[in-house]
Amino acid sequence: MLLIVWLGRSFKIHIPETIKDTDFEIVFWNASRDSGFEDAFNLNTGIPDMMVLVESKKNNLEKLQLKYPKYFFYELRRGIYIFSKTQVNVVNETVSNYSTSVINFNSKGINFYVVDVTGSTDVPRNWELNFVNKLISKNQKTIVLGDFNLPFESKYLNKMKSEFNHAFNEKGNGFRETWFWNLPLLSLDHIWVSKDLEILKTQKINTFKSDHTMLKTYVRN
Repeated sequence: MLLIVWLGRSFKIHIPETIKDTDFEIVFWNASRDSGFEDAFNLNTGIPDMMVLVESKKNNLEKLQLKYPKYFFYELRRGIYIFSKTQVNVVNETVSNYSTSVINFNSKGINFYVVDVTGSTDVPRNWELNFVNKLISKNQKTIVLGDFNLPFESKYLNKMKSEFNHAFNEKGNGFRETWFWNLPLLSLDHIWVSKDLEILKTQKINTFKSDHTMLKTYVRN
């Protein structure tokens, strides 16, 4: 009975929409300190419109900028990096007393929040999610992506569930869980999309370069 309940909640089957050139490809990955943009591009088998890495190894942005001169690279606080095909405006970078990061930026008419919740077991999750929820003040033309260190079932994600659509729940296939080492144990990584944007397709990209799975979604504005 428990197996059936778990499968019903975690395993998703959807028919993806046809992707157009004008649609927005967004990738998120917790790189576990061992990987950077070049690894991420290879795993993704292409260069997306937007890629966000948290807990990334040190990237040589000058070298990357020379290799990809038409695009934009940004290094933010606590090992968070952004790649974008269009210019990014970073609004603010906020870190809690317990090292949870929330980065707010916008690009291509969409507002983004990057979340990296501390994994320390001695820090109550409700403290850090209260911190995150207070900073996410917009829910129109907005995408929230990151490592929340909380599974989808957590009550501390209720605000996100009420204001946003979960990209994998809406258009993913297979198990929702992103941790650990390709085993469907916990869904710690999430992409949340405001309800005025259309989610077309969501994928998990398994890898042994990190204990976290890469997430990719396509959105139509």
